[in-house]
Amino acid sequence: MINWRKYNQSLVKRGEIMLGFDIIDNWDNELKEMNKGKVGEPFHYPNSFLLLLGYARVYFHLPFRQTEGIVRAHGENKIPSIPDYSTIDRRINKLDIRVNNNKLGGNDVIIAIDSTGIKVTNRGEWMRHKWHCKSRKGYLKIHVAVDINNKKKIKILSLNVTTEKVHDSKVLPILMHDIIRQQNIDVNTVIADGSYDNNKIFQFLSFNDIKPAIKVRKNARIRNDNHYKRNLAVVEQKTDFNKWKDSVSYGKRWVVESVFSSMKRMFGEYVSAVKYPNMIKEIMLKASLYNLFISTT
Repeated sequence: MINWRKYNQSLVKRGEIMLGFDIIDNWDNELKEMNKGKVGEPFHYPNSFLLLLGYARVYFHLPFRQTEGIVRAHGENKIPSIPDYSTIDRRINKLDIRVNNNKLGGNDVIIAIDSTGIKVTNRGEWMRHKWHCKSRKGYLKIHVAVDINNKKKIKILSLNVTTEKVHDSKVLPILMHDIIRQQNIDVNTVIADGSYDNNKIFQFLSFNDIKPAIKVRKNARIRNDNHYKRNLAVVEQKTDFNKWKDSVSYGKRWVVESVFSSMKRMFGEYVSAVKYPNMIKEIMLKASLYNLFISTT
């Protein structure tokens, strides 16, 4: 049953996050640190301020000019100076966005991995030249790994963005390397659908001492050149799929689908950026803000 009071309070909290100017208190100190040893013109606006504007853009679907207008309307007499829209554009797209800033490690974490498509409103000439795309707009693929241990606060641990041509199985090692090596998280199990049924994936997970909970394809067979854990998965799933499903908690894979659904409700099912690097930045901002909302509301 939904606790409506708590839900309403969480939405109010999101508004406080989006329109808060607490970063002003540390404005001068952050700029001093950013400009230490910098060659050329110094920074005039701290990264935390630009990150706040980036969050506001993706949440309220604001073009850069309207973003400047919002800052002028609400920031006058509150912040030292107002950046113009071109500065906002340039600085936001140079930010180093971290999807998961809570790098405290963790033990026996169960990871669910999946991908979803996101519409591209305007690929631009760069995309057509870089990826030899036809005139159709196409879509990008967002690959995510989520921690399913805490069902009430399901956070994105790692995210990667590719074109629609990149197969899901190619991205799993990238996501897991970020989680294991960069975030120092001890992963117990990886849950994934048949898109990840790949001998190399079973080898990779086994090498990192991670249990695979991967649904094998319908035509999967026992083969001598298979990794033994893939052959074991084939036997178990062909013998009694429901028993295997319960034994590895495969049913919990729905959690990652709920994350995609929540993100699309919050931010829409498209990216508005034209250049491919900026599309990635926009998606990273959305994922980072999603995690911030989950952590604080």
